[in-house]
Amino acid sequence: MTVPLKMIDIKYFLDEDIGSGDITAAIIPEAAQALAEVVTREDMIVCGQAWFDAVFKHLDANVTISWLVAEGEAVKKDTMLCKVSGLARGVLTGERTALNCLQLLSATATVSRQYADAVAGTGCKVLDTRKTIPGLRNAQKYAVACGGCYNHRIGLYDGVLIKENHIMAAGSITQAIATARELTTMSVEVEVESMPELVEALAAKPDRIMLDNFSFDELRAAVKLTAGAIDLEASGNIDLDNIKAVAETGVDYISIGALTKHVNAVDLSMRIKLVS
Repeated sequence: MTVPLKMIDIKYFLDEDIGSGDITAAIIPEAAQALAEVVTREDMIVCGQAWFDAVFKHLDANVTISWLVAEGEAVKKDTMLCKVSGLARGVLTGERTALNCLQLLSATATVSRQYADAVAGTGCKVLDTRKTIPGLRNAQKYAVACGGCYNHRIGLYDGVLIKENHIMAAGSITQAIATARELTTMSVEVEVESMPELVEALAAKPDRIMLDNFSFDELRAAVKLTAGAIDLEASGNIDLDNIKAVAETGVDYISIGALTKHVNAVDLSMRIKLVS
């Protein structure tokens, strides 16, 4: 899977850690060479190799990184992921930042794979949301796709999603959709919280309707009512325990904030040794 270069901007990450300089790494002779091996301490989906590589290449243009696993590959606990060889100072300085990127994006991809597997065979697609870690929106959305789920809109600029507060401010679902149509040709989605709101939304003809916190019976009723005339997205209080049942109601999409919001970083270990 190719990562657009514009998505890989690690200078801010390094500046945050290094500041005016890595004082501790300065105790190592400038010409010393090191070899590092990265191992995972838990099962995972590998994701974030491009960010990991960019960290070390920014610090040492001649560094060599040999990946033993592929991006998007499912690997088991204790698998060696890669080897890094180059100037010891660069390897030591970049260690934490590189691992931070790899462990977070791999965690996002791992959770996404679990959700994708849970709805396999239903025809329903699992979407992410804008509930991402600030500054890591593009990276986490890449990781979601790497794990087998799909991206919702990236931000506020590439799609309209009319939610309850927008509806309140606009005056009604009908008015909100009508105004959005006047302003843009982009896809327009509206959130509804009840069957009467669904009926109003259908009459206003958005491109997609989000069914917020609908019960299983309500989801099935919504699917029957719309009869495939418009895409339906289920959202709210959906997790790995109930997502397959939600998908089996016939909705087209399910959006899950937990793909990017509740991730626990994968446990990775980097062991470094000096080489002659």
